[in-house]
Amino acid sequence: MEPDILGAPYERETIDLGRDDEGPVVATLVRRRAERPTGRAVLYVHGYCDYFFQTHLADHFVERGWDFYALDLRKYGRSLLPHQTPNFCLDLSEYFPELDAAAQIIRERDGNTTMLVNAHSTGGLITALWAHARRDAGIVDGLFMNSPFFDLNAPWFVRRPLVAAVTRLHRRKPYRVLPLGLNSVYGQSIHAEHRGEWTYDLTWKPLGGFGVRSGWLAAIARAQRQLRSGLQIPAPVLVACSTRTYRSAKWHDDATVADAVLDVEHIVRWAPRLGQHVTVARFDGGKHDLTLSGPAVRERVFTELDRWIGGYLDVTASAGPGPATESAPVSPPPAGSATAVGAAEAS
Repeated sequence: MEPDILGAPYERETIDLGRDDEGPVVATLVRRRAERPTGRAVLYVHGYCDYFFQTHLADHFVERGWDFYALDLRKYGRSLLPHQTPNFCLDLSEYFPELDAAAQIIRERDGNTTMLVNAHSTGGLITALWAHARRDAGIVDGLFMNSPFFDLNAPWFVRRPLVAAVTRLHRRKPYRVLPLGLNSVYGQSIHAEHRGEWTYDLTWKPLGGFGVRSGWLAAIARAQRQLRSGLQIPAPVLVACSTRTYRSAKWHDDATVADAVLDVEHIVRWAPRLGQHVTVARFDGGKHDLTLSGPAVRERVFTELDRWIGGYLDVTASAGPGPATESAPVSPPPAGSATAVGAAEAS
């Protein structure tokens, strides 16, 4: 471990992932240890056009005795090398090696026996597929998904033909930049130099994001189809999102109290497809990254998270594998249903 850019008590290590078609590849694991080891750890995985900078999130866990780890995935943030295309991949399974390596460090080297995965947006989609693929390994004890990227934020008559066209294009020109992507509204709502309260590196997380490339979008579409067909994550899952979606590419103060990136109804609709033990919590006034919302909303998010951990992971850790609540397993609903298991309105 070496000092991290955030300064003490954060430290980091580089995970060597070999090479791909662009050259050497690395990921970066950031660590902050709790003062007194409890055998519990959380692994944070960021979203698209993102990296770990949310130290107040780490504060929350460390104060409760959790070792905190954050993984900057390959070609993101601390792991982005000069020769690489930012945030690019051809399949989300490309991220599984760094997730495996991080889990091994957390559990085997550092001796933690309980691991919670806390994933945001695209990180939620990636870790959902990873937890499903590793479901028999006993690696993940719980998942907290903060506004996971379960579907494209566009009307169905736009997104389905778009995905079909991109799927054809990516086979020939995977690095082609598409005429779509993020607008700057969400970035303005969170960055301190604009209308937000947070300071972060705009080189790694630009207001308008990086160009969306055909190969990346095709990879997202395949992953979302797999999720919507149903996963079998055995660990309990908390899916959290806002109650509102902000749709305009122009600024309005409503963007400070809504998800300005994803359609929150998509999140609620597809959440039950993750597994048999899924809780959905919605937060009025929440932004896309709920932990970057206003102070009152952040407090409600953390309160709900603590309650969920107390009901699932704390009991599970002492009782052994398997869900440890009074909730009965519920099968995923049929396609088109917006029902979620254990739905809770936290407003």
